[in-house]
Amino acid sequence: MQRRRFVTGLAAMAAATGRPAWAAAAYPTRPIRVIVPYAAGGVVDIQTRVLTQRLHAELNQPVVVEVKPGASGNIAAELVARAPADGYTLIVSASFMINNPLLETGLRWAPKDFVPVGRFALSPSYFVVPASSPAHSVKEFVELAKKASPAWQYADGGTGTPQTMANEVFKTVAGIPLEPVMYKGAPPVIPDLINGMVAMTVSPATVAIPHIKSGRIRALANINSRRSLQFPDVPTIAEAGYPDATALSWYGLHAPAGTPPEVIATLESAMRAATATQEVKERLVNAGGEEAFLGTADFTAFLRSDAERWEKLVRIIKK
Repeated sequence: MQRRRFVTGLAAMAAATGRPAWAAAAYPTRPIRVIVPYAAGGVVDIQTRVLTQRLHAELNQPVVVEVKPGASGNIAAELVARAPADGYTLIVSASFMINNPLLETGLRWAPKDFVPVGRFALSPSYFVVPASSPAHSVKEFVELAKKASPAWQYADGGTGTPQTMANEVFKTVAGIPLEPVMYKGAPPVIPDLINGMVAMTVSPATVAIPHIKSGRIRALANINSRRSLQFPDVPTIAEAGYPDATALSWYGLHAPAGTPPEVIATLESAMRAATATQEVKERLVNAGGEEAFLGTADFTAFLRSDAERWEKLVRIIKK
């Protein structure tokens, strides 16, 4: 009788919380690590911390952010791919998890090493140049770059990011010989861009916005599919004449493959609750993004569609 009451109680708890009974009873019981694959202070780091601070309250356990940049996200991906599949080590996922396998060989991880939990945010990115640049539009930039000798350089914040892919597609379809300079993430790019050491970059909103507002760099286009709330006068890259260079920056959470479905469901439920709060929505906007939650099933479908799109863009780059 006592065991029956215990099981009945778990069922009632699950019904009240929307979580599976097993997960509600057994997970989580200790801190959860969330691995950020890019530099501290960048768009991924900042928006992740907005989410994890609320997840702490939803899960009643610390959710600890660890920054592991380098190798275009591959260092973090390999670390999490090899972690126990118990829900206590997660990775912040972004387009690199689709793009890196398309662009690189010899990776020590694969998409099959992970399972999606949910998407939490979208973020615009900007085609930016130094304030001293003679280009005041994308059209002017292309005309000047074609005449430049030696070839202009652009800053690349890491293989596989939407910003890098937009750079590569743009220079290909525009027919300009831009040369890449590699950086570990977007934040380290800005000082060199301001000083004119590179001619342009595509920068995430969180990194670019303060410097656009200060006038130290200039936005020529937004590479997302629609104009941003922050800079509604800045045209999209499609409006500037290069629709193939449109790129969507999204951020989600993935867990190691083999993580129990009950644990994934608990995390998905916590993400849903966290992103539904006005506090998280406002803080994501202030961080240059927007709340864009997708649950596990919808996120999985989105990833499939996004992979098809990036495969098309890679074919353009490799022509």
